[in-house]
Amino acid sequence: MEHIVFLTGRLAEKSLYQVLEGMQPTPFSWEVREIGLQVAGLMTADMIRRRVAAPVEANRIIVPGRCRGDLDALAQHYGVSVERGPEEVKDLPQFFGREAKHFDLSRYETEIFAEIVDAPRLDLDGIAARAREYARQGADVIDIGCLPETPFAHLEDAVRMLKEQGYRVSVDSMLTDELVRGGRAGADYLMSLNVDTLWVADEVASTPILVAREPGDPASLDAAIDAMTKRSRAFLADPILDPVPFGLAASIARYVALRERYPDVAIMMGIGNVTELTEADTSGINAVLLGMAAELRVAAVLTTSVSLHARRAVREADVARRVMHAAREAQVLPKGISGDLSALHAKRPFPYSAAEIDELAAAVRDPNFRVQVANDGIHVYNRDGHQTANDPFELYPSLNVGNDGGHAFYLGVQLARAEIAWQLGKRFDQDQPLDWGCEVDRVEEDLMAWHAPGATKKKG
Repeated sequence: MEHIVFLTGRLAEKSLYQVLEGMQPTPFSWEVREIGLQVAGLMTADMIRRRVAAPVEANRIIVPGRCRGDLDALAQHYGVSVERGPEEVKDLPQFFGREAKHFDLSRYETEIFAEIVDAPRLDLDGIAARAREYARQGADVIDIGCLPETPFAHLEDAVRMLKEQGYRVSVDSMLTDELVRGGRAGADYLMSLNVDTLWVADEVASTPILVAREPGDPASLDAAIDAMTKRSRAFLADPILDPVPFGLAASIARYVALRERYPDVAIMMGIGNVTELTEADTSGINAVLLGMAAELRVAAVLTTSVSLHARRAVREADVARRVMHAAREAQVLPKGISGDLSALHAKRPFPYSAAEIDELAAAVRDPNFRVQVANDGIHVYNRDGHQTANDPFELYPSLNVGNDGGHAFYLGVQLARAEIAWQLGKRFDQDQPLDWGCEVDRVEEDLMAWHAPGATKKKG
């Protein structure tokens, strides 16, 4: 049986024992070593080397998630694997659960077409900038959207520029003239051809996206599919996803029916009609739509980022397609795979109960403030006392930091984050920004570099 040594600090030691004992039976034996510091989060590789004698009789050593330094060098020193555990000790059960079942999120089946809907109004630099941003968020194809009654003299230049920059490109227009121009300039895909405009596909090498004459006319879509099949040409078929409350349910039924009629046809789903036209957080909408796409084996989705509330729609679709692909392949529910689509609420927002925080507070012997959040509100404590409130302004009079501007500012930031976390049901970790999932760009912290401790973690 594998034997694991867990390194920790004095304040977290009791909690670590409780968590490990609560995980029994485990497929490993374990021991806890408190290495002579109060706050486990301040542990470094150099400190471990000084305070933990070699050899360590174990198969691996697990250190706190925020332990800084070169763990590979530590592993060479001790002759056993050394790895970071979760940042919060209460997350150890999930940490070992993920270890037991790994989900590969590098794989996906559905490609993302990201549309620049106002391309005719942008110059080439503007189109290139938008393409870079969409590609950064995860787009596979950049779609150049044409606008009704809006001249697009630089359409060919835009297609050629994006191709030269290494993008796959599609052109979306209601005018066959613009589709032919885009195709001759080198576009990889053209949207949208119906059975009456298939002649455009004969003029260019671009792959067409096929639609019905009218969304409620599946027979005309079938006719277009059959015609392109006879031509031995690649294509995608799009039954058109309608917005709420103008036929969303019926349009989903069209996708299901199309897949039943044509088990092997490549399907496109235009999800922007739902994300853009519904005033709701788009991460959940994208999760559901990409879940349906995974079930139907949709080859591509078309999304947009016009409305500011949908500004991360491409990134959300990228995360959702990977999560839903993993869930489908493993035949599991899309839970416990990734929390990146849970921007507002956490699955386990409050790892410590009020009683457990009381215990931690009673053990503190220094003047530095700790801030934690539990079901009953925001907790602030140091050696001088422990307070709980739902409103940070109620806490301020007892903090006695009126003459310490820096400390007051620091606590203001932490308490503001704590209040947001408590109100929404999010995880709060002192000295760390709130986790908004894929809705914001994460700045990956370099745990190999030394970092000054937060104001409340300095030794008093």
